[in-house]
Order: sequence, then structure tokens, then C-alpha cells
Amino acid sequence: MTGPFSGFGPKAIPFLKALDFHQSREWFLENRDLFEQELRDPLSDLVETLTERFAEAGLGLRGDRKKSLFRINRDVRFAKDKRPYNRHLSAILSPDGTKMEQGVFYVHIGLERCFADIAWWQPEPALLLAMRKAIATKPDNFRGLVAALKKNRLELETEGRMKRTPRGFEEISDPDLVAAIRHRHFYVQHVIDPAGIHTADLVDELVDFTLRAKPLLDWGRAIEGKVLAF
Repeated sequence: MTGPFSGFGPKAIPFLKALDFHQSREWFLENRDLFEQELRDPLSDLVETLTERFAEAGLGLRGDRKKSLFRINRDVRFAKDKRPYNRHLSAILSPDGTKMEQGVFYVHIGLERCFADIAWWQPEPALLLAMRKAIATKPDNFRGLVAALKKNRLELETEGRMKRTPRGFEEISDPDLVAAIRHRHFYVQHVIDPAGIHTADLVDELVDFTLRAKPLLDWGRAIEGKVLAF
């Protein structure tokens, strides 16, 4: 059954704990119905409900109840960790509804934590260079973005930031701009209380977060549009 998101099942997190303990294909297949009812189907409903709400808000983000979800199976072909299953389930909404775009909404329901991101994650080299140049050549615009995010109770995360300034930007000396140019990703994050994933109120919470993060979407899209124009 599909319909508006009404919350993840009460056994969603306990299922992930049990799956992580067993890490067994046989156990997973025996409990697949529980996985679908408690986690997969609700996440699919959440993707569809957010797609509708994001469209109403003009956010330019959409998804598909099947294609937007990441597999719970891990790709262990080149990994030292051979556990077959993830400790989380996640999904992505993007401008074109695929997983290949930048400037996306990402939601993660997991054992360690639950969270949502608005992200330009590992942008391809030309776009990342354009973002860094925009910071260097239009610092007022970037500082305006930071101020707008701060006003909205958000800030750029620093995961993956380079320790050294990338080549070509050595002349930048302002500490805030140097720190920003060293980013490999540009994203903001909202931590979700695991106790709050079981009701439809999660939709309003995530729409509110995405609206507060819109300055980052607008900033990145303006730069991306110029890159794609060439």
C-alpha cells in the first residue's frame, strides 16, 4: 500500500539493530516483510510526500519511491569490511529525480543517528573549481550565504575539508574565505531525533529544514548554471 507518509514503524530501529547483529542473508530474507513494512515502504512514502511538498514550495527537488532509495545491501567487492548490510536506510531527492545530480536533499535513518542534508557532495572538478572561484571573487555573496544560513540556524559542515589551500588560491588570506575554499563538499545538516521518525510530523520538520537551507541551493544553482552554460 502506498499513501501519504505516516511515520516509520515502531520496529524500524530495532530491525536495524537485529540486522546489524545477524548480518546474514538468510536472516534478512526471513524478516524481509518486517523490513518492508517498518522501513522501506515508509521511506518510499516519505519520498513521495516530500516530492509533493517540495513542489508546492518551489524547491526544485523530487524523487521516486523506488529509484530514490539506496539499497540496504552493501557493495563489498572492494571493501575490507565484508558485512553484507548497511546499518541504515537512506534516500535522495534531486532536481531531476536521479541520484546523479548535485544540490540534493538526502535523508538517512540509521543506528548511529538519523539526519537530513542539503548537499553539494563531491561536486565534479569543474563545478568545485567554480564554487571556489565564486568564493574568492565574490566574497560578499558567499558571506551573505553564510549569514542567511546562520539566521536560519544552519551552518556549512566541515567534513572532508582540506588541510591546505588548493593550488591557485594561495593569495586568499581572509580566514573565513580560506576555510571555505578548502571545502570538498558544501552542505548543511539537520539532526533528526530518532523518537520523531514515527509520525507524519517528520514531513513538516524536513520541509522546514529544506526551506531554511534554500540559500545554499540558490547559491550553488547559480554557479552550476554558469558552468553548464559553457
